[in-house]
Amino acid sequence: MIIPAPRSLGSLWIVLALAPSPLLSQGRNYGRSQVITQQGIAATSQTLASQAAVQILARGGTAVDAAIAANAVLAVVEPMKDGLGGDLFALYWDAKTGKLQGLNASGPAPRGLTPEFLAKLGIKSMPQQGIHSFTVPGAVDGWWKMHQRYGKLPWKDLFQSAIAYAEDGFPVSEAVQESWADAANSPRVRANPESMRVFFPGGKAPLEGDVFRNPGMARAFRLVAEHGPEAIYKGEIAAAILKTSRSLGGAMTSEDLASFSSEWVQPISIDYRGWRVYEMPPNGQGMAALEMLNIMETAPASPLGAFSAVEMHKRIESMKLAYADVHRYDADPHTYDVPVAQLLSKEYARKRAALIDPKKANCTVPPGQPVGSDTTYLTIVDKDGNMASWIESVYSEFGSGVTVDGMGFLLQNRGAGFTLEPRHPDVLAGGKRPFHTIIPAFMERGDLHIGFGIMGGANQPLAHAQFVSNLVDYGMNLQAALEAPRFTKRNSTGCDVSIEVRVPVNTLQQLSERRHQIAIRREYTQEMGRGQAIMHNSKTGTNYAASDPRADGAAIPEPIR
Repeated sequence: MIIPAPRSLGSLWIVLALAPSPLLSQGRNYGRSQVITQQGIAATSQTLASQAAVQILARGGTAVDAAIAANAVLAVVEPMKDGLGGDLFALYWDAKTGKLQGLNASGPAPRGLTPEFLAKLGIKSMPQQGIHSFTVPGAVDGWWKMHQRYGKLPWKDLFQSAIAYAEDGFPVSEAVQESWADAANSPRVRANPESMRVFFPGGKAPLEGDVFRNPGMARAFRLVAEHGPEAIYKGEIAAAILKTSRSLGGAMTSEDLASFSSEWVQPISIDYRGWRVYEMPPNGQGMAALEMLNIMETAPASPLGAFSAVEMHKRIESMKLAYADVHRYDADPHTYDVPVAQLLSKEYARKRAALIDPKKANCTVPPGQPVGSDTTYLTIVDKDGNMASWIESVYSEFGSGVTVDGMGFLLQNRGAGFTLEPRHPDVLAGGKRPFHTIIPAFMERGDLHIGFGIMGGANQPLAHAQFVSNLVDYGMNLQAALEAPRFTKRNSTGCDVSIEVRVPVNTLQQLSERRHQIAIRREYTQEMGRGQAIMHNSKTGTNYAASDPRADGAAIPEPIR
């Protein structure tokens, strides 16, 4: 059933759907303009982070230097979403060589964290929070490896903005305050006294505009700036992590931390109507976005538009088919032979697409038989055209809920991506990486190269596919494609789907008639993810950028020196 919008708002949308205004047809029907420049650009979910990044660019830093600086600031101003205790995936496009390189900086489970270990504690399902959901944090090692290969400025110079905001404070912004307030009564954080002390002084979340300080995190960033990854994997921060873990009965050891190294990987890709679209390989869920696009490609884009019932039904049903497969087959490729090539073949897409009924939603979608997460995303292009597509996360809001004593940052709960089902590819094992939701993306055709990503757990692949289709099938520019109303759904089963109210009422009605069970969401909601995108034209040297109004960020160009 459709949850009705307020009467006045519903009436407005009926008018727009049936009799479009001449004013709308003459101008844009999205809120922000693209940012266009021949200098570098940073697009992040927080304006303070974008500003820190372009300051690094203006000093001659590369896209990677700027990405690390932005990521560090985001750790301070969005502490419940990412930070020193999180994981990282990154794509880097080298303008000189035209090559795209991926880095998987996701950490494995502690060697002692096994189903048997949990069984002795009486735990029968994989913990979704607390110390037993924590795996080795990979982000800092990932920053270091990216900097060693693609950075230019001194490492210690990249953290000065983050240290200043942590030490001196920053005013809490709108969307972040919303997330902060939502977690105020969560057992996830209330169970940990250090988390309450650091992030909820007086037992309350800060209000919008309140200046929040985190001296513990400032201390941690000073240690990282001075000692590099050694600080978090072998040094003072490592000691604090281990002390915190032991106090809560965790399985993490000094060897687990000291032995971690992130991995260079080759991106996976498909052709979508003449564009090459790239995602990260497993253990991330990027292949779901590519499979969804493959399935969508088997039918032409609807001439009725991106927000017609025909097009949206196809997208929703394609998503279910792709997600059924990713949940069945995606896992750490070091422990399971993921059938990526088969799942991404055009022939397999045609077989899956044949299961779509154009007149009816499918509420039960099993995986096919191939033969043979919360988060922050940013993207940056430097003056030379090099591009970083970059995503980092502590997974759920406030991660595991555990804050490292004295260091002011949260530990992620990526272990929640494991299962205790013995025959499942993602069954928990010590030293194994869990299923990951965070996925940076990239696409190109000819001289056009686009780094993009849309955050939000299981929402990410379907949001990526909607963005790509808006660009390729309906000719939207970056900002229009990113702002466009989206749907989301967190699993492959059921006919439930959430859709932003900006979708025309007649489309919602026709989807309901196809048995989709629709929950109408507000105009711009974080539930649909928070995205950023940058396009570089390698022929003209011009850069274009977009930032999602569902977040507090901005796309900011590098100032002319």
